[in-house]
Amino acid sequence: MNFSLSKNERIKLNKDFQKVYTKGKILYSSQKKLKVNYYLESSVNDICIKAAFVVSKRAGNAVWRNRVKRLFREAYRTNKLSLYELCQSKNKSLLLSFSPNLLNQKHNKKIKLEFILNDFIDVLEKVKQRVQDA
Repeated sequence: MNFSLSKNERIKLNKDFQKVYTKGKILYSSQKKLKVNYYLESSVNDICIKAAFVVSKRAGNAVWRNRVKRLFREAYRTNKLSLYELCQSKNKSLLLSFSPNLLNQKHNKKIKLEFILNDFIDVLEKVKQRVQDA
């Protein structure tokens, strides 16, 4: 397992997005900056974790939204390994959709990776706990 984020590790299909948003559960980071919708299912044959990074148009202009998504991807890419190993050991498939909750361009003009990294790790730990308990 490397630190890349390939195409087959991203949610692309509409039915996968529907699963996450209709049947999935929501977790917030401790400071409420980030929100993750996740859908956990048992899978025997292929254990996969797919992630999506979603930012609402109301959060800011296109440049700001794209930067947030890039930062989310980077934070996920560097911290996904332990989550992947846990899902493998538990035979679970996981669909994740990360989005900002209290982050927007109005209050956070310049946004850096350090600003969201602790919240991102926090929300990943909460997801890991849910996978562990399942």
